[in-house]
Amino acid sequence: METAQPAGGPTVLRRLLGAQLRRLRERQGITREEAGYAIRASGSKMSRLELGRVGFKERDVADLLTLYGVTDEIDRESLLALAQDANSPGWWHRYGDVLPGWFETYVGLEEAAALVRTYEVQFIPGLLQTEEYARAVISLGNSAAPPEEIEQRVSLRTTRQKLLTRGDSPRLWAVVDEAALRRPIGGRDVMRGQIQRLIEAAKLPGVILQVLPFRVGGHTAEAGAFSILRFPESDLPDVVYVEQLTSALYLDRRDDVDSYMEAMERLCVVSAPPDETAEILSRILQET
Repeated sequence: METAQPAGGPTVLRRLLGAQLRRLRERQGITREEAGYAIRASGSKMSRLELGRVGFKERDVADLLTLYGVTDEIDRESLLALAQDANSPGWWHRYGDVLPGWFETYVGLEEAAALVRTYEVQFIPGLLQTEEYARAVISLGNSAAPPEEIEQRVSLRTTRQKLLTRGDSPRLWAVVDEAALRRPIGGRDVMRGQIQRLIEAAKLPGVILQVLPFRVGGHTAEAGAFSILRFPESDLPDVVYVEQLTSALYLDRRDDVDSYMEAMERLCVVSAPPDETAEILSRILQET
């Protein structure tokens, strides 16, 4: 039984542990209801546990391992250690007063992803925003928030960006609609600084940046922005993230992921090639 632990935060550790427990349960032919009864929980609670949507109690994991016939001490200790780590707060925990629960999940997934593919139509992707641009965007969406809350949200966004420069940074493949590049956010100087940042980001080895020009017209992603996250662990399926005004959708059913992946592939085909991105951005910079 493979019990190696990834370097990701608690969100992904919960998903990985849940996937391993589900595999062990199915191997023994035990239903979710039967497993739930063993830990004084319902079948629906077991479903949430196996999907990594709620935290684990080490006692429950131990009881489930016994039920599933896992007697090897090394296997048990590894999975119990995984449960303990999955309950440890991530670095974003200190932003809990400004970080809604529905977005906390995304930050945890993003932290452990091997590849992040994103399409943005209105704003520059958060991982590529300058501090000034981020402050302008956040202020628009939180007009009644006090200045200290705005700054805390800006700090959260800029801290997220550090994952692009760490040793095991994920690859980022972003398709940005021309509308986001020409929409004046924060004033002329802010936009010029933001576009210059994108020119520099396009040169990073782990970043692919494409522009979807106006001339393309209609396309397959007119419903709006979305992201697809892929993880290095084979037990973890790709996740599609679709942000809404006060919530978000997380989709990992194969049919849903395939539909969004097809849309993303088509966007990449109709967008300008990556080697033209710097030239397009430089031209927009001159016009800004």
